[in-house]
Amino acid sequence: MGLRRDHPGKAVTPPKKPNKIAAPEVHEAREQARHNHFSQRIPVEHALADHKRWKGLARWTHRHGTFPATYLAVAGLVSDRAATT
Repeated sequence: MGLRRDHPGKAVTPPKKPNKIAAPEVHEAREQARHNHFSQRIPVEHALADHKRWKGLARWTHRHGTFPATYLAVAGLVSDRAATT
């Protein structure tokens, strides 16, 4: 919730949980909004996980200056692999 407060309009977070005495429609609307939010997050999480599976990025021990170029190279490989499957 802090991201939404610190970066309004940029960070999307799931809706807050209503209190126990709220109407059933409020609970149902929150569940639907939560489901929609996480449905949109699934591709993002899969993309992040795909990059982390590459052993070279899992534990980076090389110079920090070369990390961006290496990450872009791996991202290109992952993107090509995802497009061809």
